[in-house]
Amino acid sequence: MSAADDERRRMRVLVLAPGGKDAALTRGVLDNAGIVSESVPDVPTLVRELHEGAGAVLLTEESLDGGYGNMLALEMVRQPPWSDLPVLVMTHQGADSPVAVQALQSLGNVTLVERPTRRSTLVSTVRSALRARHRQHQTRQYLHERERTAAALREADRRKDEFLATLAHELRNPLSPISNALEILRLSGNADAAARPVLDMMDRQVNHLVRLVDDLLDVSRITLGKMVLRRSPLAIADVIRSAVESSRPLIESRRHRLTTLIPAEPLVVDGDAVRLSQVFANLLNNAAKYTNEQGEIALDVRREGKDVVVSVRDNGLGIPPEMLSRVFEIFAQVDGLQGRAGGGLGIGLTLVRSLVGMHGGSVAVVSEGRGMGTEFVVRLPLSLAGEATPPPARQPAAGFAVAHRVLVVDDNVDAAESLGMVLDLLGAEVRVVNSGPEALAAMPAYAPTVVVLDIGMPGMDGYEVARRIRADARNDDVTLIAMTGWGQDEDRRRTRAGGFDHHLIKPPDIVALQSVLASIDGRRRRRRPAHA
Repeated sequence: MSAADDERRRMRVLVLAPGGKDAALTRGVLDNAGIVSESVPDVPTLVRELHEGAGAVLLTEESLDGGYGNMLALEMVRQPPWSDLPVLVMTHQGADSPVAVQALQSLGNVTLVERPTRRSTLVSTVRSALRARHRQHQTRQYLHERERTAAALREADRRKDEFLATLAHELRNPLSPISNALEILRLSGNADAAARPVLDMMDRQVNHLVRLVDDLLDVSRITLGKMVLRRSPLAIADVIRSAVESSRPLIESRRHRLTTLIPAEPLVVDGDAVRLSQVFANLLNNAAKYTNEQGEIALDVRREGKDVVVSVRDNGLGIPPEMLSRVFEIFAQVDGLQGRAGGGLGIGLTLVRSLVGMHGGSVAVVSEGRGMGTEFVVRLPLSLAGEATPPPARQPAAGFAVAHRVLVVDDNVDAAESLGMVLDLLGAEVRVVNSGPEALAAMPAYAPTVVVLDIGMPGMDGYEVARRIRADARNDDVTLIAMTGWGQDEDRRRTRAGGFDHHLIKPPDIVALQSVLASIDGRRRRRRPAHA
């Protein structure tokens, strides 16, 4: 059907008059006025034709006798939300006709046309109905366009979130060998005194990159609905101390003066220790970045009713009034301040708002304008659970409980080789391979006690390698450690289901890796083969 035929069908007038002469006369009037019309013999035919399209219905009150009015009324109820089909009822008695009254009540958009009717009146009434119908079609087109636009925006947003998650994952791969190389230089003890400040600088920057990657991944988790909080009663003082320790290198590098005021009263919140520490570390980092060197940063904690309130205040660059409502939007940047403050991705404050909201709290920002400093105020509900769970002590492992034979499997050669060198310096015996088939071939002769296995390898991924290792009874006492850029809860569940004993994130936290290896007791150590 051509576009012209489709338009003709959509805007035609369906004429129903029991007397053939009446229908012919009415159509003649409409045709002379340039209005497309078609006759139908009865209500059932009219209903079928309505499914093909119509601009209006013109019928006589006699055609609604015998229960046919109910059939047409049911069809009117079935119209889509945008549609309100005009129905013109020709009646001798006008509004005094019982049939006309019933039509007004049941058919919706009804106009009564008294008979006999002047031709000009009939044409004018039909044209008015068709204009209204045309506006309905315009509304439908607008709604369809809006829905298509909304669907496209949803799809673009989904692809953006997936891109952020993939980008964060891919960025971990080059960070792994860099982080490992720094650890090698430290453990080897070969760096002279002049090189140590450079190593410290590189370490700070790598850690900063890791935090940015983590922020990207966390944004994607929140927007995709995959962020899960591990709540427990927490002393807000412990959370603040952890955040300050995390932000101290940046604060000290810019020679700021940080003052903290934490009341002696134990203030306990029900929250995720890691995520709340991330909230306040991001606020402190934000203050450090957007405050000129040797600035002032103040962190105050107080109780207000059933809430704990944490304020992070600086005397830095400030925020223009027009930007205050946008600072929590993802990728938001304050015009004119990016370069002076060192830029950034504009995602830290988005995470702050999302994480605070997930804890049932709120965050607000106050600034009197450029050069007037900024204050962020976080409000969290106090816990009713009683005493806080003490933060876990985390000390670097001095060595391994047993002398492990470690097989490192990673298609990223630099990451694999550098991790192998770190493990060697820590006292392990190490072999490095770069594919799943190589790992399976090495298992019988090398007989490792531990396999550190990358997941996202081409050809044969880490899950398949783990499945084949676990299928061989000779490997029952081998510990499998997943080393991957994916660290969401479902990723950890999948590695557990795939036969892995531990799940570590790239770039590897050497202290965490040491702790895992030190926890593996001698009963899981394989016998060293005589031919190895």
